[in-house]
Amino acid sequence: MTPSRRVDKPWGHELIWAHTDRYVGKVLVIEAGQRLSLQRHEIKDESILVVSGRLRLYLEDDAGAVQIEELGAGDHRHVPTGRIHRYEAIERTELMEVSTPELDDVIRLEDDFGREGTSAP
Repeated sequence: MTPSRRVDKPWGHELIWAHTDRYVGKVLVIEAGQRLSLQRHEIKDESILVVSGRLRLYLEDDAGAVQIEELGAGDHRHVPTGRIHRYEAIERTELMEVSTPELDDVIRLEDDFGREGTSAP
């Protein structure tokens, strides 16, 4: 297992506290009013647990429509491989993410910060 490391992001930061060839554990801190890119993954499968704060989860359902749900401390969700999703902090939010180890598997459909890899849907 690799040592923990902090990764600064335009929306806040993440602390990668576990990274093996089988799984990754992260803490994401999303500042109030900030949101991650609208994205999907080809391989990565993830689950989240909101530790503190409130966020909007945008998550594609089985019919292909993106549903919006407000989550607070203690709420958890699974984000299956291939599903379009986004996290948007209503207030400063801390969440735990456990996933498969493909950290670079991000297909950005929209991004508020113009990061490379963003493509038109």
